[in-house]
Amino acid sequence: MTKVKKVESEEAADVPAKSYEELLAYINPVANPLAGRKLTKKLYKCVKKAVKQKNIRRGVKEVQKFINKGEKGIVVLAGDTLPIEVYCHIPVMCEDRGIPYSYVPSKSDLGAAAGSKRPTCVILIKAHEEYQEAFDDCLEDVQALPLPY
Repeated sequence: MTKVKKVESEEAADVPAKSYEELLAYINPVANPLAGRKLTKKLYKCVKKAVKQKNIRRGVKEVQKFINKGEKGIVVLAGDTLPIEVYCHIPVMCEDRGIPYSYVPSKSDLGAAAGSKRPTCVILIKAHEEYQEAFDDCLEDVQALPLPY
């Protein structure tokens, strides 16, 4: 017997996307500073552009490794990751090295923006001349967010 591939667009059409307000119900208490609706969309677009240029780091281990090596960029964390202990040290590392960071409501949306079927809880977006304007816009907005302390 042969396996029949399912069409992804049919599956996606069956499941309605949750709104920003619905996603906020699942946010961790440590998810601060949280990006607003507009900034979240900007960050997802910037992640999509960075993936096309292969200029992205995804996952806790990889992001942690490259922050320790001194790479710069914007760190985007998912606010609905459980347990919190998985990635609660990343914001402290970012603050020590002066790297701007922000939380977005959904790890599944973050993974989808990165072109992955799996949810992703941390992404580091690096600067590139192909999407420099979008990166600078996101960087400015993320730096304008109030720090949690």
